[in-house]
Amino acid sequence: MPEQRARRWLAWLGPGRMRRLLLSGPLLVGLVGCDGTNQESLELAAKHARRLAETAKQDVVEIRQGLPRGAEELAKAWGEEPNPLGDPEAARRLLTRARDKVQDLRVAKSTFFALAGLDGSVVRNDREQDRMAGRPLFASFPELARAASGQYVEALGVMVEAHGVKGKPDAEWVAAQGVRVGDAVRALYVTGWAWTSYAYRLEFALRGQTDIELRGTRKNVPLLYVFVVVGSDVYGSPAAPEVNARAISEHAPLQHLAADGTFSTLLEITGRRFALGVHSAFDLAPGVAIAVLRSEL
Repeated sequence: MPEQRARRWLAWLGPGRMRRLLLSGPLLVGLVGCDGTNQESLELAAKHARRLAETAKQDVVEIRQGLPRGAEELAKAWGEEPNPLGDPEAARRLLTRARDKVQDLRVAKSTFFALAGLDGSVVRNDREQDRMAGRPLFASFPELARAASGQYVEALGVMVEAHGVKGKPDAEWVAAQGVRVGDAVRALYVTGWAWTSYAYRLEFALRGQTDIELRGTRKNVPLLYVFVVVGSDVYGSPAAPEVNARAISEHAPLQHLAADGTFSTLLEITGRRFALGVHSAFDLAPGVAIAVLRSEL
């Protein structure tokens, strides 16, 4: 396959174009280098996925440690607002205060923090534009109802108002902690992220780290995409081509994980060769993995 593409490419160049390209060596190297995606790329893609799975582990630890503490801060300030569950702006003030008081929450990768009643109805989130206000959480995340007893709960589900992008598939990871004021649980403190937004966060981090590692070398920065695999669904950043997500889904990586939680393979997508590295991210939730596509430029 690479040899056939090379022959077609050379035929298209002809003598004139070839002469001009020879005067711009780096461009020629970059074009030919697209077939350099090989076993080394596969090992690097697997390494990327493993590193991002560790990143995800730390991200979820921040929530597990921080959300209960944030709920305590909400409880302390509860009496300062006359009607926290009936006044969206009062709820937003409480949300801002709670996050500012807890270091883990200040650095958390959540795309929203929200206050909800015990029936699961969202009062307000902390975003400028709040599409979640008034929406029922339990319809999308039934497990969160257990937080009304005062405990910490995590769940997966689909809530359109919490999506990170329009016009493509998305879903959410969420967590909730009951807010105990005195002897009674009064509200739910909720946070989470849309998978598309979370994939973008990991992709941005990976590209930045790779750029730093290659600085000062003569190597080209590869084309990199990061996806979150949730069961049979695959979610990429808003700009990631859906054809890439479908190609990963067709390989059913979660069904082929090795004993160490990894899966890797070379594949071709729309004429470009990619190395796919996948690593389980069960710290986020069972049946979740991080996938990285890498193609050399």
